[in-house]
Amino acid sequence: MTDGHQDIVAHARELFGEALAEVSERAGELTFEVRREKLTDVCRTLRDDPHFSFEQLIDLCGVDYLDHGRESRNGARQGPRFAVVCHLLSIRHNRRLRLRTFLDDAMPMVASLTDIWNSANWFEREAFDLFGIVFEGHPDLRRILTDYGFVGHPFRKDFPLIGQVEMRYDAEKQRVVYEPVSIEPRVLVPRVIREEGFGRG
Repeated sequence: MTDGHQDIVAHARELFGEALAEVSERAGELTFEVRREKLTDVCRTLRDDPHFSFEQLIDLCGVDYLDHGRESRNGARQGPRFAVVCHLLSIRHNRRLRLRTFLDDAMPMVASLTDIWNSANWFEREAFDLFGIVFEGHPDLRRILTDYGFVGHPFRKDFPLIGQVEMRYDAEKQRVVYEPVSIEPRVLVPRVIREEGFGRG
């Protein structure tokens, strides 16, 4: 870990205590794992404390760890399924920081960061739409990429790859309608053709 990162980590451990669950560094980027219930307090300090000065939230996304680590742990997933990951930028110090917080499996929910960084607004809507993560306190939490009547969350690992319905705009009804899928499913596995007796003298 670089001297600059060690300085940040020492200051973070002093300020955040148990709210900082884990610290790691990979490919030169520092990651703080923060306890869900303390996320907004930690984020506000990361923005306002002059030692950090992370003025900008440059990305926020959901993660589904449904199949993570199954190969190495005898088919059993360890730990929570859902997480929210934030990427922060300090223009003053020319630093980046990744934050990750794990959520409950049954109802993935976390406080909205829109009061801290305005840029969280559409990022949180996207995570809600695609992963089903609920951001408490968001001013307008609704779907942003899929249709209002869409069922499910397409970035979840257990979302079916082949749909049963398709949607189209109906000019007569002046709305989107859902109908059974009208195309044949494609098989992407190449078909091997062998001739009888191929390769025999």
